[in-house]
Amino acid sequence: MHELAAFLGVSVLVIVTPGQDTALTIRNTLAGGKRAGVFTAWGVSSGQVTWALTTSAGLSALVLASETAFVVLKIVGALYLAYLGARALWTAFRGVDEPETGGGRPRGLLEARTAYRQGLVSNLGNPKIAVFFTSLLPQFAGRHAHFLTLVWLTGYAFAVARAGDFLRRRQIRRRIEALTGAVLLALGLRLATEHR
Repeated sequence: MHELAAFLGVSVLVIVTPGQDTALTIRNTLAGGKRAGVFTAWGVSSGQVTWALTTSAGLSALVLASETAFVVLKIVGALYLAYLGARALWTAFRGVDEPETGGGRPRGLLEARTAYRQGLVSNLGNPKIAVFFTSLLPQFAGRHAHFLTLVWLTGYAFAVARAGDFLRRRQIRRRIEALTGAVLLALGLRLATEHR
């Protein structure tokens, strides 16, 4: 019981510290509503499950042991974050209004599968998650980090969606889009330049 409590304490600290997953969840909730935010959270959690499974199979240790594999994963993850950040900044500075409708379906809203994919790729492209799972899971033998992340990020999605009417005002949305874009770009740059 003591081991589980220690694992949960460390996990909660790591999970509630805002980072790329939180920024992406907030951005996607604003772009596509609560559903997009929740699917982003599911994508992030799926990435964590994948890291947990690769850790159990010993594959994460191979990635961490190979400097080349680690750097490639880090650069791919950093480029993806930079891409998402640049798109958010472009949207903010372009001044996109509310989504237009055409063909009976809203255009411009972030679709659930896109939000899920962005959450998944963002998490899988972060080699620090591999470090987290390889260093903490063997010590605590816990399997709850992905569930805690899902709950936490889903809570963000619900909170942002609830404040959606205010946050989706044109000027507010553009500022938040610019801020989250800048944060994602900065996180991508930090990931690319960070040493293990």
